Amino acid sequence: MELSINGQVIEVAADADSPLLWAIRDFTDYTGTKFGCGIGACGACTVLIDGQPVRSCQTLAADVGGAAITTIEGLSEAGDHPVQRAWIEEQVPQCGYCQSGMILAAVALLDGNPVPDDADIDAAITNICRCGTYGRIRRAIHRAAEIMREEG
Repeated sequence: MELSINGQVIEVAADADSPLLWAIRDFTDYTGTKFGCGIGACGACTVLIDGQPVRSCQTLAADVGGAAITTIEGLSEAGDHPVQRAWIEEQVPQCGYCQSGMILAAVALLDGNPVPDDADIDAAITNICRCGTYGRIRRAIHRAAEIMREEG
């Protein structure tokens, strides 16, 4: 099947019932999308599909043909998207395992709500951070929103 990942159409030899997570990890060079829980609860596997955050462990690869899939590798070639920069400024990651999915969820939030308050962030960011860096995550999302407004 063909998948459009990070702006490239890629032929993957995944089975039709294969989760998108494994189609990405097993058949491309994009390994930033992580396996966490396998039941769609933790969000380590979050990717953007047509700009919306989706748990790739619970999404069949065959169901997203023709959609634009963005992994952490496709967010910014230089790693300088405002959310990534804010993540570094606020020193968000501790172990870092959940960060690719967390960053993509934050990008989707800010694309739809450029000035979120804490309640908006809490409602939109349902990813789990086992290290408990939620305060830094919230600060980084506010900082990314500020950077995006400054850069207009």
